[in-house]
Amino acid sequence: MYGNDFAGPDAGSDGGLLGQVEAAEAALRAAALRGRVEGDPAALQDYFDAVIAADQKIEPRDWMPDAYRRGLVRQIAQHAHSEIIGMQPEGSWITRAPSLKRKAILLAKVQDEAGHGLYLYAAAETLGVSRAELVDMLLDGRQKYSSIFNYPTLTWADIGAIGWLVDGAAIVNQVPLCRCSYGPYARAMIRICKEESFHQRQGYEILHTLSRGTQAQHEMAQDAVDRWWYPSLAMFGPPDTDSTHSAQSMAWKIKRFSNDDLRQRFVDMCVQQAGVLGLRIPDPGLRWNEERQAHDFTAPDYDELMRVIKGDGPCNEERMAHRRRAHSEGAWVREAAAAYAAKQQEVVPA
Repeated sequence: MYGNDFAGPDAGSDGGLLGQVEAAEAALRAAALRGRVEGDPAALQDYFDAVIAADQKIEPRDWMPDAYRRGLVRQIAQHAHSEIIGMQPEGSWITRAPSLKRKAILLAKVQDEAGHGLYLYAAAETLGVSRAELVDMLLDGRQKYSSIFNYPTLTWADIGAIGWLVDGAAIVNQVPLCRCSYGPYARAMIRICKEESFHQRQGYEILHTLSRGTQAQHEMAQDAVDRWWYPSLAMFGPPDTDSTHSAQSMAWKIKRFSNDDLRQRFVDMCVQQAGVLGLRIPDPGLRWNEERQAHDFTAPDYDELMRVIKGDGPCNEERMAHRRRAHSEGAWVREAAAAYAAKQQEVVPA
């Protein structure tokens, strides 16, 4: 707290709400001070655990376990790589959008995705890893990006399906990350989620227009939903019983909900929206379960998910070849920027 702006029974340290907050913050500061002064690993771990338990933020200046740092680097880097690779399937439709308005909207969306990648690379850099290192790990296969971007965009309706389903799944997955225990990641996610909301609405509007157009347009919209539904469900990762990182990530409050919980939320959300769109979710096993107060649904093919992650998707090679080519052709820009920055440092201010 930075002072007391309130009067009354809840003010100060008399047991009211503000007093409880002040006492909790004082305990955290005391734990941090003990760890710094004593250099005691146990005290540092106690401070870290106390911050997590108090639902506060770990900041770059704070001590953190190596495993926590590594887990964050892995997750944030994969997220950043996904935003950058994700520009490809939609970027190929910028020149083929059916109107100038559609072209401008799609261009703005792809620009947003580039910005998201930059925010996330910057957040990862606060953990002591450089952007160049992360890019190198992507290019040589040591880090991954989301499997969803290894599927082709065959028609204009695919752009709508990506917006509605893929960005919709991203919102369900990422809104809880605004409460992530690592401060820089949580703050980056606030802006990203606001922009993803625009992306989801853009896709929904495309499908809404197509589904109410000609018979051929309606069929094109339904075909796109049929092809993107299960890959979108797989975006939430393997089932909880097979997830390698989920339990620890939730214990550290990096994640707030399990893969299966998020997948269920997504299905329940999409069923209602599909009704408004006039489109069918391609799952014969989809039905309302009164006892669970949620929809039963057919799980995605997790074997296919693993194959795509390992490089055996329809567009894995194409996506990575394009990324490597762009990185190579952009080397002169990076070199020129570095030379300019070095030259500016040599200039002595008047």
